[in-house]
Amino acid sequence: MSNAFDTASLERFRSLYPERAGKLAHNISAHPMLELEALARLAATINPAHVEYNSGNLPVGVDPNAVPGNGLSIEQTIRSIEENNSWMVLKWIENDPAYAALLQETLAPLRALVEPLTGPMLTLQGFIFVSSPNAVTPYHMDPEHNILLQIRGHKTMTVFPSVDDELLSDVDHERYHMGGHRNLVWRDEFARKGSAFPLAPGEAVYVPVKSPHWVKVGTELSISMSVTWRSHWSYREADARGFNHVVRRLGLKPAAPGRYPHQNYAKAYAFRALRRLGLSGN
Repeated sequence: MSNAFDTASLERFRSLYPERAGKLAHNISAHPMLELEALARLAATINPAHVEYNSGNLPVGVDPNAVPGNGLSIEQTIRSIEENNSWMVLKWIENDPAYAALLQETLAPLRALVEPLTGPMLTLQGFIFVSSPNAVTPYHMDPEHNILLQIRGHKTMTVFPSVDDELLSDVDHERYHMGGHRNLVWRDEFARKGSAFPLAPGEAVYVPVKSPHWVKVGTELSISMSVTWRSHWSYREADARGFNHVVRRLGLKPAAPGRYPHQNYAKAYAFRALRRLGLSGN
């Protein structure tokens, strides 16, 4: 496979990484491993626990415990995805050797841009989304550096600032890093703070670590692939949030960890020590 990103997109990524969301272009929309039939075969062979699917008829904000199923099996869902009003994600595709190679090849051109800023690309993971027309992925955040590549159909991803006390309090961050669900509380007044990125096949969007976002599919079947990685910086920010959770339980009000380029060494290493001693709590 030739480079997934051309020179212009690599320069664009250089201007964004690691803290600004923005659009890129890619050239893997026609890859045979990303066609619906190939994905149906993948869905039939990977660990069923690594397939998440539900009704796609959801509001922007939803309690994860209130998300309805679609009443279908994994195979039924993906093979009738154009008509069954569902949302599906095939998680951790790197567990399949062929898809692991695709993930590595896709991310390879970015290493020279990523590593001088945030160090080695750690924990490379891939997620493939197969969604019915008009399906919604509710408002949520993820812990990884993420590029979503649109393969088939259209969707719009609306991305919000990663640091905004109105959108996410320090307690919200801490709850997430102590095992809370990715879905976030939505209020309509948040809408003014989002940046909408319409995506067609061959387009992509870079989403910084823990930038809240939600997604709406267009009027036809959508296939997208997220290629993600972690960094020592992102892990330190997460562990610093864990340390703050412990301190807050003691009745104190800790200062928030700094975003990039702040590195959060002291709090991160303190939390890792507490975790080794079994004192990190939950």
